[in-house]
Amino acid sequence: EKLRVWEPSNAYDFGQIINAVNASKDEAACADLLTIIDPKTLPVLLSNKLEGEILLIFIQSLEHYVAGKDPGLAYQHLFYLSKAERFKVVLALLSKKEKEEVRQLFDLISERQSDQYSLEDLESLKKVYEL
Repeated sequence: EKLRVWEPSNAYDFGQIINAVNASKDEAACADLLTIIDPKTLPVLLSNKLEGEILLIFIQSLEHYVAGKDPGLAYQHLFYLSKAERFKVVLALLSKKEKEEVRQLFDLISERQSDQYSLEDLESLKKVYEL
């Protein structure tokens, strides 16, 4: 049974939803969540709670459910995710295999066009993700 998600009004609600999504590894529910929240609010909603597991389920959800339909939204989430507290720390702890997943998402986004980003934007964001 798919988890039901709603638009969180604060970091606490967001944390509760993310914990449930992460515990069940429900990428579809995570994609729903990423579709209903404004990417700009991601750093505030995440607060200081970004972890490797959370980054990965975001990446997988964006790759499997969002990027194909809305590459612009996927790009926006990657951009604002990189502004979150603890991003650099979490990024540094990713394994080679996990980094490869991030690269695959960037590849998918670069194959599609969107007025939300240029290829230059994408290239500079890739550097932020150390790819």
